[in-house]
Amino acid sequence: MRTKKGMRFIKVSIILLLVAMLVAPADAQINRRRVKKNNRAMAKYRGKKNRFTKQKRYSYLAFSVNANNYLGDIAPKAKWGSTKLAFTRPGFSATYGYRFGPRYSLRGSLSWGRLQSDDYKVADPNGESSKYRYVRNASFRNDIWELSAVAVFDLFKNEGSYLSRVNITPYALIGAAVFHHNPKARVPDRYVLPADPTEQYDFPDAGKWVALRPLGTEGQYSDLQPTDANYGIKPYSLWQFAIPVGIGARYRLADALDISFDISVRWLFTDYIDDVSRNYVDLGVLNSDLARAMSDRSRLPTSANGEPRDISGLSTYIYTGRDGKQYEVINGYGHEYPTNYRGGRNVNDIYYVTSIRIAYIIGARFRRPKFR
Repeated sequence: MRTKKGMRFIKVSIILLLVAMLVAPADAQINRRRVKKNNRAMAKYRGKKNRFTKQKRYSYLAFSVNANNYLGDIAPKAKWGSTKLAFTRPGFSATYGYRFGPRYSLRGSLSWGRLQSDDYKVADPNGESSKYRYVRNASFRNDIWELSAVAVFDLFKNEGSYLSRVNITPYALIGAAVFHHNPKARVPDRYVLPADPTEQYDFPDAGKWVALRPLGTEGQYSDLQPTDANYGIKPYSLWQFAIPVGIGARYRLADALDISFDISVRWLFTDYIDDVSRNYVDLGVLNSDLARAMSDRSRLPTSANGEPRDISGLSTYIYTGRDGKQYEVINGYGHEYPTNYRGGRNVNDIYYVTSIRIAYIIGARFRRPKFR
């Protein structure tokens, strides 16, 4: 009995061992497949999407120092991009900004800046394309007050809070602006346009900066005839619209402090930043001697700053104006004729603003965790 039971136990044990030996490799293979599958799933897992929530939005205040450059009718060359770096003028801006997305922010700015240029300084008297502007002898200064709203698009996305922003971020910007301007020029020393030298005299306000728009230097307040080149001209507005477009880069100085550098172009809808745009008019239709003197400065022996000019050898022309007086002007300047261009009316003025800006982040809701 015992022997039979022992033999039966041995047989069952052998069978179970054989089954275990056959099942174990298959189970191991299944487990390996399961592990590989889990590894692939883990490799693809990216976690829950880190959304840019309302709590990650923040505001900032900024102040910038600007450099302003002008491109228009009183430029070195009559082509895009021609400006005189020596006439770079200062400006300042105060800015409030709001970051509302991982790449996007809005900023509003109030800015002041000055634009300036002078034919005597920027035009080559021997250049084929610029000697006309040297003879013209126009100059201006214009203080710009601008209110702008600009959208800023970062190249690098930040889904986290302001604390996780990258150290340096290139960006592009575009927006809209409204600005007030008022072109001015210096009163010349002497009124030299009358053909009779006895009618010439020294201006009592010589050297003083005067606003040019009220003078109507291109006939804006004159009774022009339908055959006049500037017929129908209206006074230009001192309030204008602009489109700022530019690029820049922002650098993280501290948790709540940034410094940025950008260059932007103001695309304008006026050609009168410099008070120069269209044709010369008959001097006799202008309303004052000062208006005539500021309309045609080609016969002045000096520049706006008093430097002597060489205009010898230029032929002059004497004509009787519509006011009955005789005026002597250089051929092509200071009198009515279809091709006597004072400026180029087909292209509007523009100006550039280069800014260095310090920004301080305010109103941030995220703080670094504190550990004991």
